[in-house]
Amino acid sequence: MSASAALHKGSSVLDLLYTPFSEFEFIQRALVGVIAIALGGGPIGVFLMLRRMSLTGDAMAHAILPGAAIGYLLAGLSLPAMTIGGLAAGVVVAMAAGLVSRFTSLKEDASLAAFYLLSLALGVTIVSLRGSNVDLLHVLFGTVLALDDNTLLLLASISTLTVLALAVLYRPLVLECVDPIFLRSVSRAGTPTHLIFLGLVVMNLVGGFHALGTLLAVGMMMLPATAARFWTSDITMMMIVSILIGIVSGIAGLLLSFHAELPAGPAIILSAGVVYVASLLIGREGGVLWLAWPGRHLEA
Repeated sequence: MSASAALHKGSSVLDLLYTPFSEFEFIQRALVGVIAIALGGGPIGVFLMLRRMSLTGDAMAHAILPGAAIGYLLAGLSLPAMTIGGLAAGVVVAMAAGLVSRFTSLKEDASLAAFYLLSLALGVTIVSLRGSNVDLLHVLFGTVLALDDNTLLLLASISTLTVLALAVLYRPLVLECVDPIFLRSVSRAGTPTHLIFLGLVVMNLVGGFHALGTLLAVGMMMLPATAARFWTSDITMMMIVSILIGIVSGIAGLLLSFHAELPAGPAIILSAGVVYVASLLIGREGGVLWLAWPGRHLEA
């Protein structure tokens, strides 16, 4: 291959990567929204994983559906109505699951699973009462390529508030992950920290709901976080890596959606899934290949 042909091929590849983001405003808006979701959701996903609450995040993602559906039933596709409804439903389900596990013999994961199934069925039923199949798909899978200014402002506000709250609560959150008994013995911050953290989870899920829908919102939390765990054992670095993986997955998913004409939301989550599988195989902190040849990383 001649030098000019190689240069032309290189420029063509760059055009494929750059053109969608330079020429189409809806792609630019989607990119901003995905970055905002990654900034808030990545660190939240790390703490969910470290606290062994990964499935709790999935359950909470579906718990917001009835509230958002009621907001839709009352006001249509209204951002304030669906946001307030989703937040209210998430808080109610979290509190109800906690009360059930505290005052009955049922464990919290089982009570969350029950509420999750009820919430999903109730939410789909409510949307179906008034909306069409298109509206149902919008609620379940989101419209990341149709984000308006108000939605982007909401996503940016949630990510900013999440980062600030995690900066304030970082030490008690880490202690609760590492040694919750010690935290309870030296401080009363455990319960308030846990409640605030659950509130942050619900907020980020509601934000992700507007872009990716209730079925996919938790994917931008957990997949980057679990992938990051295979690259570092330091919690701070894990959060940074999870944010970077979320952003890269968003960019790759949007490009895949644009060039292959695939739904944007699933393409983003599939891209994050590819990164997770690659991390599972080659990650230096417990990846399959590193475990298969354990002596390699011990060599001087």
